[in-house]
Amino acid sequence: MSSTHENITPCYHCGEPCEEELIEYDNKTFCCQGCKMVYEILQENDLCNYYDLQQSPGITLKNRDFKEKFAYLDNEDIQQQLLSYASDTLNKVVFYVPAIHCSSCIWLLEHLDTLRPGIVRSRVNFVRKEVSIDFDPRQISLKTVVELLATVGYEPEINLESHSDNKKHRSQRRLMLQIGLAGFSFGNIMLLSFPEYLGFEGLNPELQRFFSWASLALSLPVVFFSALDYFISAWKGLRQRYMNIDVPIVLGILTLFGRSLYDILTASGPGYLDSLSGLVFFLLIGKWVQSKTYESLSFERNYKSYFPLAVHRLQNGRKEVVQITELQAGDLIEVRNREVIPADAELLSEQANIDYSFVTGEAATVIKSRGEHIYAGGRQIGHPVQLKIVKAVSQSYLTQLWNTDTFEETTRYDSLIDRISKYFTVVVLLIAALTGLWWYLHDPSLLLNAVTAVLIVACPCALSLATPFTLGNAMAILGRHKLYLKHMNVLEKIWYITTVVFDKTGTLTRGSSGHVHFHGRLSADEKILVAAAAAASTHPLSRQIAAELLPAQTLQPTRFHEHEGQGLEAEVSGRIIRLGSAAWTGATPPDNNRQTRVYLSIDDQPRGYFTFGNVYRQHIEQAIATMQKHYRLVVLSGDNEGERANLEKIFPANTPMVFGQEPAGKLAYIRQLQQNGEQVMMFGDGLNDAGALRQADVGIAVAEDVSAFTPASDAILFGGSMPLAGRFLQLARLSRLVIYSAFAISFLYNVIGLSFAVSGRLTPLFAAILMPLSSITVVAFATFAIRGLARKLKL
Repeated sequence: MSSTHENITPCYHCGEPCEEELIEYDNKTFCCQGCKMVYEILQENDLCNYYDLQQSPGITLKNRDFKEKFAYLDNEDIQQQLLSYASDTLNKVVFYVPAIHCSSCIWLLEHLDTLRPGIVRSRVNFVRKEVSIDFDPRQISLKTVVELLATVGYEPEINLESHSDNKKHRSQRRLMLQIGLAGFSFGNIMLLSFPEYLGFEGLNPELQRFFSWASLALSLPVVFFSALDYFISAWKGLRQRYMNIDVPIVLGILTLFGRSLYDILTASGPGYLDSLSGLVFFLLIGKWVQSKTYESLSFERNYKSYFPLAVHRLQNGRKEVVQITELQAGDLIEVRNREVIPADAELLSEQANIDYSFVTGEAATVIKSRGEHIYAGGRQIGHPVQLKIVKAVSQSYLTQLWNTDTFEETTRYDSLIDRISKYFTVVVLLIAALTGLWWYLHDPSLLLNAVTAVLIVACPCALSLATPFTLGNAMAILGRHKLYLKHMNVLEKIWYITTVVFDKTGTLTRGSSGHVHFHGRLSADEKILVAAAAAASTHPLSRQIAAELLPAQTLQPTRFHEHEGQGLEAEVSGRIIRLGSAAWTGATPPDNNRQTRVYLSIDDQPRGYFTFGNVYRQHIEQAIATMQKHYRLVVLSGDNEGERANLEKIFPANTPMVFGQEPAGKLAYIRQLQQNGEQVMMFGDGLNDAGALRQADVGIAVAEDVSAFTPASDAILFGGSMPLAGRFLQLARLSRLVIYSAFAISFLYNVIGLSFAVSGRLTPLFAAILMPLSSITVVAFATFAIRGLARKLKL
């Protein structure tokens, strides 16, 4: 039963006052039918824990009608613009949801699958206020998904142009307007206060009063517009029973404004409106500087060092390797076996076998025919295919696929900072109260300045900036030397590594040495066939064979498959080519083979084998010598023991060397090390070592070209940079020292600043200048310190 009453009580769902009507249901009160309906939905699906996490966490649904609002989402062209992936059984979409503000929001949005059949999975990126939703289009439409979000109070902001860019530009314009208005008011209030500054006597009291009222008028937009975001942030924190850093700032602003308003209304003085407007102006300047530094770091992370991917572009009949950032809509590209498709594209080849496990998490492949749409993030399995780019490359989307667990990226220092920030505000308020009591008893004239300065000068922001800027700059430096990290958390993992495991082929040795010899007989035509099969693979030995037989081969396999740990099979011009182990090709290996061999069969007839003169990377000994000071080293190879003597010259005595390991054996060896208490890092190739790389605490895929992207890895290292690996790990370890030092600087700043503020020797205006300076100091220190260490390491 529902009934209406005149008493104004808060809504159980959204917390808004029930002024227009009060609806009772299940012994709870609601302000509108929409809030009641959301509660019923949650109750029916046993999701009322939503209300246990926060009091009245919902969003009001008064006067909202979604029946016709989202009808346009039934249009297929619009759907294609919004969906990041679409198939008959699974669609993926990401929405920006401004209403996300607390843990209850995250909890509810990540349980959408229990509200409606057809929603497979939903995940929230709290920092970006985004929710990514996977749904089955056979059971639920995109429009229904959006209507469900809107119904439970989380209506997404949909902009078909580029909502993230527009949102960013709007917020930047608003911030600049706030700064401009605060600066204008600050300057003019100071001008009106000159007689007071210079101590003019005999000034007409009416003129003095006019100046005071004019200053008050100029300060109103500063308080109610320029400082509005601080009030909103503080209110949201208090509503969630959490005092964030904006609470003391707002108290300082209100204290200055209230005292100034009292002085002007009672004609007892001009107030402190110049300090107030200057305070807000410099706080906003600090906010702008901080946003710019974050923006710079974000660009460095997303586009310069975060995700390396190159592709083969076809132009004027020639093939060239280019970074994906150089691709434009309309470009033709070739994608080989297991390579990632960098952007939405149209298939030009007759057929492709696309593995979307990188996107969907499902291992099944999808067969595509000429002219069909291929989504970014898929990987071609089999023979090379040609594609035409139809949508601009979104590197940020690919990095999102590489690293989907947003909340798992936080370091242990982030949780430390959260704990410090939680109690920081309480301590600051306590210090402010004690300061006020002291000056009230000793010199009331200094009370206002001292209390306000305490509220303003103390700030944990510098603490929160220390970790991301130190690790972010370290990531950028490593990226410039072609070590590409999945996320900042990888650097923290490196701090605790105890054992480093190396694969041999393509890791310690060069992937294309040129020392290839075939033992057997091949005609010129057969060499072309074998080269075409080998060129379709990304394995380092296959690449050497292709380069040796025919560097400029033009044939393409019509069928291709690579079997992990065994070899490859391709059909070229109707002939079946197999390359790999002796067992794979039907050959008989010698009893005491101590060479690296790749066997060949054509049409199931063994034809011989290739041997390789291993050429170790230049200066690899220096990298090993650097690493052996800090880590236990292990060689774990799928090859035979033929290279043991050479490896013993490079590695320290008694280094464990395990040969003849299949992919499963490598994975088991890594797992055993971990069970023995070791923190393991592994360097290996991304094909045969994928399982071991995934199992290792830090897996680094070594690739001769950055087109060989490996989702299983935590980092990708360009083969030519392998000799620098020791110095890379040194820089990662030293980054922890930089973070500790930045923490010390931040604490020191707060102790000194609070000491001056408590003593009454710091004005609120100067405190507002010092507050952003602390953040700038920590950012500058973290940046220059990590870069200085990199120069010292010759990086």
